[in-house]
Amino acid sequence: MPASSEFVKLCRSQVAISVSLGATFSAVYLTEELVEGSEAKLVPIAVYPETSVQGQENQELRLQSPVPSASSPMPRLPASRVRSQEASTMGAIAPESLPGFQSNSNQCQGPENVWQQRRQIVTPLIHEGAVMGLLVSGRQDRPWNEREEATMQQIARTLALACILDQRSQWMQQELRQQHQLQAQIYETMHNLLHQFKSPLTALRTFGQLLMRRLVPEDRNRDVASSIVRESARLQELLLQFDRTVDTGEANLRLPSGTSDRAKSNLGLIPHSPLSLSPAANVEASCEVAEVLKPLLMSAEAIANERHLKLLADIPVNLPPVSANPKALREVLSNLIDNALKYTPAERQIYIKVGYKTVFGDRSAYSKRQAIAVAVSDTGPGIPPQDLEHLFERHYRGEKAHTEIPGTGLGLAIARDLVRQMQGDIEVFSPVNPEWLPSVGSHLYPTDRGTTFVVWLPLNK
Repeated sequence: MPASSEFVKLCRSQVAISVSLGATFSAVYLTEELVEGSEAKLVPIAVYPETSVQGQENQELRLQSPVPSASSPMPRLPASRVRSQEASTMGAIAPESLPGFQSNSNQCQGPENVWQQRRQIVTPLIHEGAVMGLLVSGRQDRPWNEREEATMQQIARTLALACILDQRSQWMQQELRQQHQLQAQIYETMHNLLHQFKSPLTALRTFGQLLMRRLVPEDRNRDVASSIVRESARLQELLLQFDRTVDTGEANLRLPSGTSDRAKSNLGLIPHSPLSLSPAANVEASCEVAEVLKPLLMSAEAIANERHLKLLADIPVNLPPVSANPKALREVLSNLIDNALKYTPAERQIYIKVGYKTVFGDRSAYSKRQAIAVAVSDTGPGIPPQDLEHLFERHYRGEKAHTEIPGTGLGLAIARDLVRQMQGDIEVFSPVNPEWLPSVGSHLYPTDRGTTFVVWLPLNK
């Protein structure tokens, strides 16, 4: 990769230091390639005086152009030799062998080696055993003393480190550009898929509405048709949020790198997650737990009957409203009920219980106060102890990943995030917690297996 303009400026400033020490010629060269055992072509990066570079009026162009060289090979060095090789050498390289050097005819007259008269000092740029270039300086009036040589070595170390950082920065920028291109392709594909998804979803909702019109209110299948329409509407709502998120991500991708979050926010380009809540919604939103559960239980009962499961629910009447977003709460409870349906074997039971209790300070979300609890218990195999501590991590499935039951490991992570946004709490017990089992017929729920999830929600003030 060619040297960046920032690195070139640094090289010039370091060359200026050598000039301040009395150097009449000073230059920084980088190896064009770092291939072990091969000839290393040297490219001039910064040269003083600039007239030492033959026929180059525009230094920026010169720096990115390969310059032939007759210099010796510059292999990768063993770590044990780095310290000794970092020492400056005197008279090791003839100036005419370095690219960009133009000798003065008056100085080169006579049998003596004029380069030796200039008292050149050559310091390699080394990082982790690799020689990346040379710092060459020379003067005529006096030799270099130890203090000046130490300064030149420090300059060389600075330039070597800066060269590595410059190359890494350019590599990362190149990777970022490739990632942007890949993301742009992904967004385009997602737009195509979303467009194709809308047509069958609209058709599905239309079929459900037509079915409802043809069924009399007393027909048991009417509830099934109603569920089709309701879930289709829910999918359309999520699809709309998905579409907006893709549009926002695509707009963010076109912004200049380094754009601040505040600037993005002013442009409306920092959206909440499709299911997240704004601070205002956290405070003002309220809902009835029974109303949120009603359609969920209707759909869950149909699935339970299909899978030969028994679904029971205990929901007291006249419960006070909770401080929760109804859409978010619906997603939380839907995920928990869906898990119970997936992991409960046929001919077993699922129990949903809503309680109104006083919660004390052992919960981090709130100290002593009134709260509503929604518990979902199943009679499945339970959760292994080693999986419990990772249960709410995104994409974590533990032993369930080795079963034929499909899943992404996202449902519980989403549920926990949403509950926390509503200033609530969520607990898990495996085996089941007897406290949340029915008072009658609890023998149907063995306490040595199964799982209980409890969602705690603060009352609406």
